[in-house]
Amino acid sequence: MNAKTIRQFHRWIGLLFSFSILMSAGSGVLHNVMTRTQAPPPPARPSGGGLVAEMIKVSAAEAIAKLPTGTTVQAVNLRGIGGEPWYQIYPAPPGAAHYVSAVDGRIDPTQDERYAAEIASGFLGGTAVRKTDFLTAFNVEYLNIFRVLPVHRFDADDPRHTRVYVSTTTGSVTRHTDDSRQFEANFFTNFHKLGFIPNKDTRDLVLTLLTTGIFLAAVLGILLFFLTGRRRG
Repeated sequence: MNAKTIRQFHRWIGLLFSFSILMSAGSGVLHNVMTRTQAPPPPARPSGGGLVAEMIKVSAAEAIAKLPTGTTVQAVNLRGIGGEPWYQIYPAPPGAAHYVSAVDGRIDPTQDERYAAEIASGFLGGTAVRKTDFLTAFNVEYLNIFRVLPVHRFDADDPRHTRVYVSTTTGSVTRHTDDSRQFEANFFTNFHKLGFIPNKDTRDLVLTLLTTGIFLAAVLGILLFFLTGRRRG
């Protein structure tokens, strides 16, 4: 293959895949902007409404005994919810947590949502929130990079349309966004990761083909440099 043929390949391949380079470069610039305009993840801190040790009248063993017969326990946490201590008991195999009062031993499944609401409101400085979703799978806003599932979504009725995603397993906010933040995040996802392609397998295939084309264009450019080096000399 002579230099002229390689030059033609290099020109057309470079033109074809230059759009991918522009998208990646533009979204890369946006990523740097986002590090300035978006706050860093919140620091880890204890969640809940505080614990009064004197209120604990039921032991962990007694709380476990309140569960359905045959329940195997994987983990037990003591949480402060609504000013009262509650045992958060996870069964094995993993499933939804059981909530047993450490005061009187009653079981109340609604405490999971209440606990999540307290975490969300506390994160936003006491702002009132309303639950809008419960996610057991990732979606276009709560991506798999956030890793934790399931999560509760709460919205604050403010001008920015602030929303937070809360995990009661970790006792923390796993995602905090609003319309402005999400616009930047969507732009980055669509241009840098081709997020507009819904099927992950198809998206990965397209990304692989684009990256291969860019690699090939670079190789051809290097080859041309050496093939035409003598002529330049």
